[in-house]
Order: sequence, then C-alpha cells, then structure tokens
Amino acid sequence: MGRHLDVVLSRPRTLGAGAVLPARRRGFRYSLPLFSFVTSLAIVLVTVIAPTSTAQAEAVPTSIPTETAQQFVHAGNPTPAVVRDGYRVSMKPTAPAVGKPDPGSAQAVAYGLVLAKGWDEGQYSCLVALWQRESHWNTFAMNPTSGAYGIPQALPGSKMASAGADWATNPATQITWGIGYIQARYGTPCGAWDHSEQNNWY
Repeated sequence: MGRHLDVVLSRPRTLGAGAVLPARRRGFRYSLPLFSFVTSLAIVLVTVIAPTSTAQAEAVPTSIPTETAQQFVHAGNPTPAVVRDGYRVSMKPTAPAVGKPDPGSAQAVAYGLVLAKGWDEGQYSCLVALWQRESHWNTFAMNPTSGAYGIPQALPGSKMASAGADWATNPATQITWGIGYIQARYGTPCGAWDHSEQNNWY
C-alpha cells in the first residue's frame, strides 16, 4: 500500500479548473542528510588540516636564551653600580636637587667649597640634605644626648678646632671641617648621604 501511495504522489495531480500540482521529486528526502554530512566533513577537515600550517609558522624555539644573573657590586665604592645582562648602571646616591644658595649664607660657603673640591652640584645637593637632617644648618645646634655640635654635628664639637679656633661660632670653620671629614671618611657628600639614608647617621 505504501508503494502505491508513493507512485500516486509522484504523479501530477489535477485540481479542478485545469490547475496542476507539480510532481514531487523522489530524491528530495535524501538531499538534506547528504548536505549535512558534506558540511560536517568539511568542518572536520578544516580543523584537522589548517592548524598544521599555522603551527609551523608560530613554532616556539626549542632553546630559550638564558639571562645573566643580576649582581650588585659595591666593593666599598661610594657610588655603587648594578650589573645586569651585560649592562652597567650607576647607582650614585642622590638627594633632591637644590638651587643656588643665597649669597653670604652658610650654604653659600658650602657651595663654594664643594665646587672647589671638583665636585658637582649633585654633591652639593647631597651635602645640603645631609646637614639639613643633622642640624638644620644651625651653627649652634647641639644634640642633648650625644653632645654632637654645630652644622656638621661633630662629636665632640672640639674636633672642629683643627679647622679654626672659632669653631664654636663660625659656620665657615664648621663647614670646612665637615667637608674634610666627609671626604676622608666617605669620599663624597653623596657617599655620606647614602650612609645616612641607610643608617640614619654618618
């Protein structure tokens, strides 16, 4: 009975007044599954074959270059350096930059002595920061605990007599002694500043 219906449905039928229905194609029920199969196969082939071409272009090197270990070099130098990957970077301790001092001030005396030593303005900035911390540039500053005295906070203050008998009252004498002390012990004002930054004293 199914076969008879198939035959009947596959033939044109006439519906009154001469209207004709087109015949149904027999293979229509297989075309959708076949199209789905071909599409799925194409997607699978694209995902399987295509990555091999891109993978070769983006291949990761088998050997990754290793970096030289980072080293910190100090060796007692007041201006240490960091050596990393073959490059040497200076780590010169610095303090906030300051402008030129007012003429006739204690800092103007220090500025002249610093430049006379052949040091640059960066060294002067370190000296200003150092003695600002120690005494606020007060000629008569005295530490009540230790007895350190003057702008450079010499301990005892009488040490500054080697620079002049007026060490207790003359800022120029104190500054001269203080710069000599810094040069002998730390090399530069920035060396003393770096020590003060790390230990809170110099």
